[in-house]
Amino acid sequence: MQRDSDGDPATTARFVFPKWTNYLREASAVAAVGGLVYAVVLITGVFSPEMSAMGYAPEQPVPYSHKLHAGDMDIDCRYCHTTVETTAQANIPPTATCMNCHTSVRTQDEKLAMVRRSAETGEAIPWIRVHDLPDFVYFNHAGHVQSGVGCISCHGRVDRMDVVEQVEPLTMGWCLDCHRDPAAHIRPVEFVTDMNWQAEGDPAELGARLMTERQIAPSEDCTTCHR
Repeated sequence: MQRDSDGDPATTARFVFPKWTNYLREASAVAAVGGLVYAVVLITGVFSPEMSAMGYAPEQPVPYSHKLHAGDMDIDCRYCHTTVETTAQANIPPTATCMNCHTSVRTQDEKLAMVRRSAETGEAIPWIRVHDLPDFVYFNHAGHVQSGVGCISCHGRVDRMDVVEQVEPLTMGWCLDCHRDPAAHIRPVEFVTDMNWQAEGDPAELGARLMTERQIAPSEDCTTCHR
């Protein structure tokens, strides 16, 4: 009979791995199921329209209609949003901008009572932001407008909206898709706010030519948006 170094009978079966490894099979099964559930929840949560705020159209304190002002009356976006060409932010117009017209137009309309009160007291109208990027994202309106990216590319046909809503996901993937292939969204700068502008021929070909002429090369580096 074979004996080990201590003189005891040698066992015929020896474990190659510690006994606790027997539980790895169950643990791996639980991890696999948990990972699948996590992936489904993550994909649904991150990429669903609900989480991207598509369709978000809050009721504003004053029922301002972009369809009436930007559409029917054809008021240029920059009349109210005066900083989009020069700064990163698209400003909310001050009450004084509204009163440029409404000191003589619909001066007693009840819908404009808050506007008149704001003009009298100096208290700002509590407009609700619709297109609201996370705080960790940097977006420069001026850079896009000066490059010839039309307002419609991000905001949709606001000239047809009585109530403004978010129509694009504004996710990182959506932004990167444009940065990787922006030609179809580039137009002559003088038409960036023109919602009815149409390219003569293929928009992508025109955009590619304009990109070459202006040396437009959108960055895909993380630090471009995450600073």
